[in-house]
Amino acid sequence: MGFNLTPCFNLSNETTVNQAPYYTKLHSYLKEKGLKTTKQRDQIVETFFALDKTHVKIEELLSHARKKNPSIGYATVYRTLLLLVDAGLAHQRHFGKGKSQFELCRKWHHDHLICTECGKIIEFHSDIIEELQTSIANKHNFDLSGHKMELYGYCSDCKSKK
Repeated sequence: MGFNLTPCFNLSNETTVNQAPYYTKLHSYLKEKGLKTTKQRDQIVETFFALDKTHVKIEELLSHARKKNPSIGYATVYRTLLLLVDAGLAHQRHFGKGKSQFELCRKWHHDHLICTECGKIIEFHSDIIEELQTSIANKHNFDLSGHKMELYGYCSDCKSKK
């Protein structure tokens, strides 16, 4: 897997999202690409921004979006999420062999611990790891453009069941 080189639109260190700048960025992106806003797209985007989850599967977003508009289809949700990725407002992640998950771009960088038993995802940040990566890149005269770290194992709940 390579890096997601789409620059992320970083807005906030807050855990709750002020949606207005995201909408502004999205509408600017749509105008730049000659795309129109649609009611379904807006409903999907609004639902995605409002979800209280950091990693969202397409099916989850579809289920929530259909509460607002039952005619919204899977393909429309998927295309809208890819549009958010292209606009730099979301990241598409593939954890293990699971389906794509999407997360809103945030200002802070983070890495992931993924439980291979239950699929739980824990976000974390480590200055030590970041410094080590930079040191290794410098040692090899390598200019980093991004990275993602995914560590796989068992969460505390699944580990205690073994």
